[in-house]
Amino acid sequence: MKPFKRPPDLVLFLDIILLLTIGIIMVFSASFVQAQTSYGDGFYFLKRQLLFALLGIFGMIVLMRVDYQVYKKWATPILLVAVLLLIVVLVPGVGIKVNGARRWLGVAAISFQPSEVAKLALVLFLAKYLSQHQDSIKQFVKGFAVPLMFVAFICGFTLLQPDLGTAVTVALTSCLMLMAAGSRKTHLLGLFVLGVAVLGLAIAMAPYRLARLTAFLNPWADPLGSGFQTIQSLYAVGSGRLFGLGLGMGRQKFLYLPEVQTDFIFAVIGEELGFIGSIFVVLLFFVFMWRGLKIALKAPDTFASLTAVGITMDVVLQAFIHIGVVTGSMPVKGITLPFISYGGSSLMLTLLMMGILLNISHYAEE
Repeated sequence: MKPFKRPPDLVLFLDIILLLTIGIIMVFSASFVQAQTSYGDGFYFLKRQLLFALLGIFGMIVLMRVDYQVYKKWATPILLVAVLLLIVVLVPGVGIKVNGARRWLGVAAISFQPSEVAKLALVLFLAKYLSQHQDSIKQFVKGFAVPLMFVAFICGFTLLQPDLGTAVTVALTSCLMLMAAGSRKTHLLGLFVLGVAVLGLAIAMAPYRLARLTAFLNPWADPLGSGFQTIQSLYAVGSGRLFGLGLGMGRQKFLYLPEVQTDFIFAVIGEELGFIGSIFVVLLFFVFMWRGLKIALKAPDTFASLTAVGITMDVVLQAFIHIGVVTGSMPVKGITLPFISYGGSSLMLTLLMMGILLNISHYAEE
C-alpha cells in the first residue's frame, strides 16, 4: 500500500458525521409513533438505525484505509455480482415484495436492496472503463455507447422492480460521470433527449406514475388519493415556519404522513426544526458536494477522479430529489435522504462509499 499524502478530508468527515447525527435524532422523532403503534416499542427504529450506523461507520473507517486502486481491479466482478443480485431479486419467492415492489433480498428483519449495491458497482465500473479509454472518449461507440449499455442494463433491471427513483438517480449520476470524462456535448444532448423519452414512456406505462404526475401538477384535485402525500408533506413543512414546532413536537408523524421516517423525513425536519433547520441540512449537503468535487479535482488519477464524481453526485442527486419531492417541487418518488432517512442497506452502503471517497482524499493534491 502506497503511503498517504495527507490526512483524510476533515471537513468532509465532520460533515458526514453531522448529517448522520441529525439523521439518528430525526429518525427517532419521526418514527416513535409508528414504532409504538406497530411494534409496541417506540425505540424500535432508533435501535436499528443506531446499529446500522455503527456498522456503517466501522465499514467506512476500514475502507478509508484500503487503497482505492483495489476497487479498480475488482470493479468488473463487483458489477457482475450486482447484476446477479438485481436478477435474483425479481424471482418470485426469492425477492421480498413490499407495497407492490420487489426490491429486497434477505430473511425476516435482515434484508438489503440490491439496487444500492448496483449503484456503487456501476460507479466503480464506469470510472474504470472511462479511465482506461480516455483516448477514445470522443468516439460514439467505444467511448459513449458501450458504457451506456451497462447503464441501461442496470437501470432496466431497477425499473423492473419497479424503482423509477433509483433508476433516475443512477442514470443522472452516470451522465455526469460521462460529462466529467470528456464525452462529446452532442452525445450527451442526444442522451438527454432519449432519457426524457424513456422517462415519459415509463410514466405512461404505469397508471400510478401518471397519477403521481397529475397529483404533482395539482395535488388538491385528489386530496385523499394521489395528492394525499404531497398535501400532508406541505402541511408539515409549512407549519414549521421559521424556527419549527420544536424537536419531537411535529404532528404529521401521527400516522398522517406515510413513510415518514424514510421517504418524507425532510418534512419532519421542516415541521420540527423550521426553515432554519431545513436550510442548515441543505447547506450540509452543499458542503458535501463542495468537498467531494474538490477531492475529484485534486485526485491523483482519472479513475480516482471519476469515482469521486460518481459517489459525490449519487448522494447529492438523491438528496435533492428527496427534498424536491417533500417540498412539492417534484412528483412523489420513493427516494430516501442520504445519511438521514431510516434504512439499513441504504445507510450502510452510503457510509461504505464515504470510506472510498475519504481514501481518495488521502492521495489528493493540496
